[in-house]
Amino acid sequence: MPLEPPVEELHYELTRARLSNGLEVVVQHDPGAPGEAVNLYYEVGSADEEPHRTGFAHLFEHLMFQGSAQVASGEHMALIEALGGTVNATTSSDRTNYFQAVPPGALDLVLWLEADRLASLAITADNFEAQRDVVKEERRQRYDNQPYGDLLELLIAQHFPAGHPYGHLPIGSMEHLDDAALDDVATFFARWYRPSNARLVLCGPVPPDEALDLVENRFGLLPTLPAPARPAVGERHQLFAPQVTSVTRPVPHSLSYLSWTVPPATHPDHAPLDLAASVLADGHASRLHRALVKEAGIATELHLSTLPHLRAESVVAASARPSEQTSVAELSERLLTEIAAFAESGPTEEELQRAQAQYERDWLWELATTAGRADLINEHWLTYGDPASINTHLTHVMSLTPADLARVVADHLTPAAAHQLHYLSGEDR
Repeated sequence: MPLEPPVEELHYELTRARLSNGLEVVVQHDPGAPGEAVNLYYEVGSADEEPHRTGFAHLFEHLMFQGSAQVASGEHMALIEALGGTVNATTSSDRTNYFQAVPPGALDLVLWLEADRLASLAITADNFEAQRDVVKEERRQRYDNQPYGDLLELLIAQHFPAGHPYGHLPIGSMEHLDDAALDDVATFFARWYRPSNARLVLCGPVPPDEALDLVENRFGLLPTLPAPARPAVGERHQLFAPQVTSVTRPVPHSLSYLSWTVPPATHPDHAPLDLAASVLADGHASRLHRALVKEAGIATELHLSTLPHLRAESVVAASARPSEQTSVAELSERLLTEIAAFAESGPTEEELQRAQAQYERDWLWELATTAGRADLINEHWLTYGDPASINTHLTHVMSLTPADLARVVADHLTPAAAHQLHYLSGEDR
């Protein structure tokens, strides 16, 4: 039975406000929700770091929980969890996100905690040393001592020179952190952590007027400072031409990686690219899995993903593990051939409908919780400048056609534009 795309858009009502000190706020009232989600984006990520001071944005993801004028180190998390809430933070190339989900009566407590650390974070030598060691251990566990741990760094290095804002991962350089002084850390915080560089989304049963009064009460007295200048990436940062890179590592299996630069995440081609990626590589019914795993038997698994960037080119990467009798080079060429064929013909109607159904399911599932909804609102607000775009996004995706998907693959994922990374397991494959 053919799947019909929804004809009606979603209708989440958003109340938007801006404090006199520049803090921007969106409240999405959900009277039936069991808890309140608090999602705070600071518009600073690894792309905003100085070339010789990488890792600072991620460092603050840890430092922000080390206490402030009225909150002891570790007490922020302890207070939230004691109430049955959840709390965490993440860092990307373009933003740092602090998020909590709590019972409705605890909203004021969360806002007080957030405002206190924004006003008076304890940037001390002891805190800095302790969290620098935590970040080092995280890098050792996730990158340096992990099989395939350097894959993403190698992939990025194929496209972006070292001095490019997107030429390093949020984890940063441990040498840069070792060389940093406490004044460097304090300066970073003073530049980027201010109300005018923050977006706060509240989602839950607290009515908008009450929620905004609480925000004003806790954040309204913080100083008014201009939003920090963020220079455009511009033409001075040239990207590398397509290349083939081979490395050998002590890993269980070799891997083939193909990657392309595509427009920034704000570009309208990203929605059809996401759907095309789903048709090509999402699940055992996908085009590439059927062609290369089931029929040809030259791969055992494959994936396709996007690394989004807001102010410069994003990266789309296809990865595949070759079967025992297949070389990485041979698999890479077959991947390019299959993707080029998709650009010629596009998906079938059945493939497109399956991808749209998967997308719709995942999108609505994320919106089903206040925490997921708050994060999507903030993400769309940062990316497209309009938090209400969450109401129209799914309808747009469901209206895409096979021709739309074929066009974006033909425009952006061509064989001539592909970088190849041959990640070898120790044998000459």
